[in-house]
Amino acid sequence: MGRAFVGAVGAAAVLGLLSGCASGEGGEGAGSPSGSPSVSVSATESGTGSSPGSVRVAGTLTEDLESPWGVAALPDGDLLVASRDERTVTRVDAESGRKTRAGEVPGVAPGGEGGLLGLAVRDGWVYAYFTGETDNRIVRMPYGGGAMDRLGAPEVVLSGIPKGNVHNGGRIAFGPDGMLYAGTGERGETGLAQDVESLGGKILRMTPEGKPAPGNPFPGSVVYSYGHRNVQGLAWDPDGRLWAAEFGQNTWDELNLIRAGKNYGWPKAEGTANVSGLVDPVAEWRTDEASPSGIAYADGAIWMAGLRGERLWRIPVSGAERSGEPEAFLVEEYGRLRTVLAAGDGRLWLTTSETDTRGTPGPGDDKILRLEVG
Repeated sequence: MGRAFVGAVGAAAVLGLLSGCASGEGGEGAGSPSGSPSVSVSATESGTGSSPGSVRVAGTLTEDLESPWGVAALPDGDLLVASRDERTVTRVDAESGRKTRAGEVPGVAPGGEGGLLGLAVRDGWVYAYFTGETDNRIVRMPYGGGAMDRLGAPEVVLSGIPKGNVHNGGRIAFGPDGMLYAGTGERGETGLAQDVESLGGKILRMTPEGKPAPGNPFPGSVVYSYGHRNVQGLAWDPDGRLWAAEFGQNTWDELNLIRAGKNYGWPKAEGTANVSGLVDPVAEWRTDEASPSGIAYADGAIWMAGLRGERLWRIPVSGAERSGEPEAFLVEEYGRLRTVLAAGDGRLWLTTSETDTRGTPGPGDDKILRLEVG
């Protein structure tokens, strides 16, 4: 059975605190509708002076992906998609949606929230963040970029990131400074987030070869910011500001503006705390409204995919500040949403995440959707 279409809503009303730990990626969702309808929705005025946004689902690029997680665009616009549980990377033609297998990444040990996670592409290399037998690590593999090319043998870029059944982080991306950034989790061991000697519960910044990037706040370290619980979204605005989304525990999920060397609070604080020395989020949500994963910048806003929340959030920003209230789109229409990737000209790619053991797969799951936003 398909989901009932809800359309677009503003930030949802508080429904009360969740009991226990809403640890990782949230509870199960419902099944997905079949086919690839073209849906256009717009949000009502938020009352803050910012214009309402809009989302049009222009169609489905491809279907029948297995546990898709990381997505990276190749120079020609085609996409590489990581399967968390299958350990494979698939190339998807950006016009036809045709899928070809680029290869399997050796050393991946799927389990819980771990497996083959984030992907990034640069200068003939495919970078992958994955959970191995003893740690989370980043490797890079040569890739020619042709439709029939295969991934080459991996070389380790960075190892020793703490692993666990939950909170493995996993998003990687190259910033406008040419450095590689990675969002990590604290594997459920909360003290790691405040320990600047640990790579867990951090945003990391490194050279493409895995060395500490010039200008990092802690000498000789790849640690860029700390006090994070489980970072899974990284994106830059046109002025080069870094934004990050992460899971809360019982109460608040967060969107943060990241600054070098700053402490984002976990486990001392969850959500807005107004505590000296801790950075408060730019926006926050109840955990059943979001459980955020990937984010992207497009058309004056950060767009954030929600897993447990089963919705796409638009957070309008101006400079370093939020310029209006968050708006929700596609609520419970396509199920759990994992990765959102800017495609230029007000377009986004959006992946569903119903085959990750926490969803209820429907016909065609999982999918990559074509979105037009404004």
